[in-house]
Amino acid sequence: MINNIKLKNRFYLLLIYITLVEIGCTTAIGSEKEKKQENITANPIRENTIVSPPLPDQITFAGEQVPLNVWWVRERLDHEIIIVAYQHSRTLQTLKRSARMMPTIEKILREEGVPEDFKYLCIAESNLENVVSPAKASGYWQFLEVPGKKYGLVINDEVDERYHLEKATHAACQYLKNSRKLLGSWVLAAAAYNMGDNGVSKAIADQNTKIYWDLALNQETSRYIYRILAYKQLIENPHLYGINVLNSELYHQIPCKEVKVTEPIPDLRVYAQAQGITYLELKVLNPWLRNTKLMKDAELFTLKIPAKSKYNYYDLYE
Repeated sequence: MINNIKLKNRFYLLLIYITLVEIGCTTAIGSEKEKKQENITANPIRENTIVSPPLPDQITFAGEQVPLNVWWVRERLDHEIIIVAYQHSRTLQTLKRSARMMPTIEKILREEGVPEDFKYLCIAESNLENVVSPAKASGYWQFLEVPGKKYGLVINDEVDERYHLEKATHAACQYLKNSRKLLGSWVLAAAAYNMGDNGVSKAIADQNTKIYWDLALNQETSRYIYRILAYKQLIENPHLYGINVLNSELYHQIPCKEVKVTEPIPDLRVYAQAQGITYLELKVLNPWLRNTKLMKDAELFTLKIPAKSKYNYYDLYE
């Protein structure tokens, strides 16, 4: 009898325990559902959801208003912003490099009387890297050899000034100013940088319009201005596209002095050592040097030499 009573008591205790567990689970599940529902209500665009990047209400290029109310203009800009916003690695690296390159480009554009928006053309061309295209266009501004020489850049087996940021930027400004004079607007000059003056001129004559947004051009040039605008929008408003880069994460300018070359340099490696720097530093800061020597018309050139060798990363942000 005593054993039966004990067994019944254990059974009742077990039932009470199970009931309490069920109540607790139901409460927890309900609470979790409520939290999820609150999150859904508060955050309709949730983390890890692919969303369409925002378009600006208005945007200009070189002072010209872009007609975003025209359906194909809006959709083409949307197309390029989606690409730039979702190519995370390239866009992030470009934004970091811009801290080092843009002050120089902006200064030269002002000196040359070219609108500042053309700095984004340089980004669209090269992402601020000294790259070579399949057509053999080279450097930050992607000059072919013949136009490069035409606009005063030295290109030989020792030197290629398409890789010289300052000189290539001056050359690009001259090219753009000539195109604007010929075609009548900065937007058309930008299109001609991609398609050539003759190509744009022929399209204008054939279609009887000088409005870039209305011209039917080849696929690359049709996208070209929109790609420039996409970079402008993201770099000027990175927070709108989930880009968050600290000042200490940007690639800042390396303090340098300029040293005029006074005589031919038979070995740049020996020259670097005499300057108290590494050969690597000399090459990185003067990427237009394409050989281990500088013999041809050496007196025409000036070299960037870092203020001190192996500059401490943290000193750049003081």
